[in-house]
Amino acid sequence: MAQSVTVELELRIPAQKFWGAIQDSATVFPKIMPSQFKSIEMIEGDGKSVGSTRHIKYGEGMKMLTYATERIDAVDETNMTVTYTVIEGEILSIYKVFRPTLKVIPGADASSCTVSWTVEFEPAGNEIPPTEPIKEAAISMFKTVEGYLLTIA
Repeated sequence: MAQSVTVELELRIPAQKFWGAIQDSATVFPKIMPSQFKSIEMIEGDGKSVGSTRHIKYGEGMKMLTYATERIDAVDETNMTVTYTVIEGEILSIYKVFRPTLKVIPGADASSCTVSWTVEFEPAGNEIPPTEPIKEAAISMFKTVEGYLLTIA
């Protein structure tokens, strides 16, 4: 049975700037979070459009995970939304389905935004895995991206 968990975080970054970093995550994430992301390589597509797949090699900072392959299922440039599915990797021993949707929402002023990250998942077994580690990892990543973008303003 599908379930979901959502993280919403207000950031001090313009929405378009944060969205740009998400679209360029194959370059940005390993650069600013090398202990979590060793590399992100495109297997198919440009990494920004539907059907694109990428292979992620995780670093030592990602406990229990060494790799994943993700496929982009939906992109809405206007509403700064992307949905992707993990199609390969250790996470699939915990979750039968792991499908995040990330949405960047412009803030009340031009220099802020809210990032909403919702993961639809189905546990691989009978027990529901704890969702706190997922939420903590997402918050940490988004805050790191924010910090990076603030330094290159």
